[in-house]
Amino acid sequence: MKKPKTFLLSASILAIMAFTAPVKKTTVWLVGDSTIAIKETRRYPETGWGMPFVHFFDSTVQIENRAKNGRSTRTFISEKLWQPVSEGMKEGDYLFIQFGHNDESKEKTDRYTTPEDYKANITRFVNEARQKKAQPVLITPVSRRKFKDGKQVPTHEVYSQLVKELAAELKVPLIDLDAKSQALYQKLGEEPSKLLFLQLAANEHPNYPEGKNDNTHFSELGARLVAQLVLQEIKALNLDLANKVVKPVKK
Repeated sequence: MKKPKTFLLSASILAIMAFTAPVKKTTVWLVGDSTIAIKETRRYPETGWGMPFVHFFDSTVQIENRAKNGRSTRTFISEKLWQPVSEGMKEGDYLFIQFGHNDESKEKTDRYTTPEDYKANITRFVNEARQKKAQPVLITPVSRRKFKDGKQVPTHEVYSQLVKELAAELKVPLIDLDAKSQALYQKLGEEPSKLLFLQLAANEHPNYPEGKNDNTHFSELGARLVAQLVLQEIKALNLDLANKVVKPVKK
């Protein structure tokens, strides 16, 4: 007995729909400051580590880099940059939180955040992520480059420690990017580590005709190597996100 054409047509449509159904994506939200943020062309070659980070994952992962230059936890909230992140998170997403550079800047009263408020703000980020059934991950502020007698020295001792305390108190996965980045600079050495940062001689790049001597913001190379440190820690923590890393191309 022949099946009706309408039945065959319906079956074909269902098969096509099943084949073309969109894959549910995991969104990784990045919140933080200029060391992560996407840069304007006029600031090139300054690069946030969130920029190369997007290329580490397969098509099932979407990176939402909401980090902004000059922001602390306080201004990220007051300027309503946090609100769309909180509203946009969904079950299965990740929230990577790295603040500290601007929170600790006492001389910049427009962004300075007391240790107590810093902890309260990050706790809020964590709690709201959990309310949405997203996975928060805390990251200590990436180290600045600072050598003394040939040794890289800490640049975020107070605020890095606060992040570690919060990770333990709230039982949140921790990436100690401060320690990992310090180790990277030390391994490279005082002079070679300059290549990781926005260090330019006068007239070396048209965006910086007077040159630049910046030990906070990264070059393209620095951003990529720091992003790789984050990726290594994602794998070390055995986060499910590690299963979505792009597979190496077979020769």
